[in-house]
Amino acid sequence: MLSPKSLLFLLLPIFFTLLPHGGSHILHSQIQQSSGNMLFFPIVSWVLSNSRNVLFVLLVVGLSTSVGMINGRSGVVHRETERVVLETKSTDENSSLILADERTRRKDPSNDFKYYTGGWNISNEHYVSSVSFTAVPLFAIAAIWFVGFGLFLLLTCCCYCCLRRSPYGYSRTAYTLSLVFLSFFTISTIVGCVVLYTGQGKFNDSTTDTLDYVVSQSNDTIYRLNNVSAILSVAKGIEVDQVSLPLDIKNHIDSVHEMISGAARNLEFETRRNENDIKRVLKAVRLALIIIAAVMLLVALLGFLFSILGLQFLVYILVVLGWILVTATLILCGIFLALHNIMGDTCVAMDKWVQNPMAHTALDDILPCVDKITAQETLSQSKDVTFQLVAMVNNIITNVSNIDPPPFAGFLNYNQSGPLVPTLCNPLYANKTDRICKAGELRFDNATRVWRNYVCQVSKNDACTTVGRLTPKMYKQMSDAVNVSDGLTESGPFLAGLLDCSFVRDTFIGIHKDHCPDLNNFSEWIYIGLAMVSAAVMLSLVLWVLYARERKHRKYTKLVVQTAQSPATDRRWK
Repeated sequence: MLSPKSLLFLLLPIFFTLLPHGGSHILHSQIQQSSGNMLFFPIVSWVLSNSRNVLFVLLVVGLSTSVGMINGRSGVVHRETERVVLETKSTDENSSLILADERTRRKDPSNDFKYYTGGWNISNEHYVSSVSFTAVPLFAIAAIWFVGFGLFLLLTCCCYCCLRRSPYGYSRTAYTLSLVFLSFFTISTIVGCVVLYTGQGKFNDSTTDTLDYVVSQSNDTIYRLNNVSAILSVAKGIEVDQVSLPLDIKNHIDSVHEMISGAARNLEFETRRNENDIKRVLKAVRLALIIIAAVMLLVALLGFLFSILGLQFLVYILVVLGWILVTATLILCGIFLALHNIMGDTCVAMDKWVQNPMAHTALDDILPCVDKITAQETLSQSKDVTFQLVAMVNNIITNVSNIDPPPFAGFLNYNQSGPLVPTLCNPLYANKTDRICKAGELRFDNATRVWRNYVCQVSKNDACTTVGRLTPKMYKQMSDAVNVSDGLTESGPFLAGLLDCSFVRDTFIGIHKDHCPDLNNFSEWIYIGLAMVSAAVMLSLVLWVLYARERKHRKYTKLVVQTAQSPATDRRWK
């Protein structure tokens, strides 16, 4: 049976082994090659498989890997060595991209511990299984602690109740060391709780910022899609001097309008659904971490106080409570470690997807690209409408406004006169390729301002009474056509971006560049805080009992000494 003094000296190396910094290096190597204890594995697998959206956020989470961080796979993978495997099917013009395949190559316990090679895909049970397995060392520690300390408590109770108590003994060294270590571990618990609370606050802010960024990008895309649809609808009703768009183009506008509306609704639905799910999970995670930090801090302080005051019964109650809380904290630490690894996988996956944005991947569930056919039809129709409107305006200018009025009254004669009206620059050829404006042609940005100089005053029958070649009605109709054409032309790059999915690529680039570092850093704060709190409270439990015991023995020894000294004093006085 170890004496309290010997046990204290044994606790010192154990503590430094379990400290987050040193312990993390041990876990780094164990996590890479874990194939041992599977206790608590179903817990984390269930949590991860039911938390798809939090993985985006924790996000979304998607986080960069850096040397010295836990990456949950064999060896440190440098970004320049990560491969992107592009599989092209002969029956499908689209491609399927394996994301972060090197980083996600881990042992899969659900597949006879073979290495998982399917890349990042949170909906794949084998991916969830393999990344969950990286947290097995922490679950093993939780299981060993729960069983081991539980047996220790049971044996202690049996010995206390069934065996004859040995005479009290008191060790000044054991008493002093237990007090010093108890104070040290209590301070460590306080520091760990501060790190945990601060980390969860900053992590929550970072994930919220990331989510807001993704939602704003999606909302901007939805707004611009609806804006293009509205412009096309306006184009249907435009007439310039009783001339409008051909009927087939008007019908085509209706079909494109339906396609755009469907795409916008789908994107909005996916965005709102993911946003609500992520906010709900973030709120739950934040609340759980705050409760863990508060409860563990309270238990540590009460345990220290009760030990100092010698309230053994309350100390024993806190020991049992702390035994369960430490187990739960270790399990939570393991779950968060697995989520931390998924964050790193997500960020690497986003970085690789950016290089192949049209490939079909699991990232489509986070922020899907607009259907290629819809984007192509919308872009094509916007070019058709722009070309037809400009051609219609120029036709009126050339064949109506700029001709000498015929001798008879009618459609072509409204008493126009004066300088010729300059034509409008058509940015497209009939084959929808870009066209360079010629000298004298007006651009969209100054056409209405220049044409205002050619407007005449009109009589009741809409004939010019002053010099000019455009009536106010014609000027307004032509201005409307210019505004619609200008709006569609400005939407051209946006529609082209929908076609090559650049808006999603830009979003993922922004996440990877501006949000991943903070998410990665603060998620590590949470992991370190949980590990510090677990280790410190774990060792504090033992020290509460030891210190309370040594305090009681010290008090008893002093009483015995005082009692032994009292008769000798009485005899000397006699």
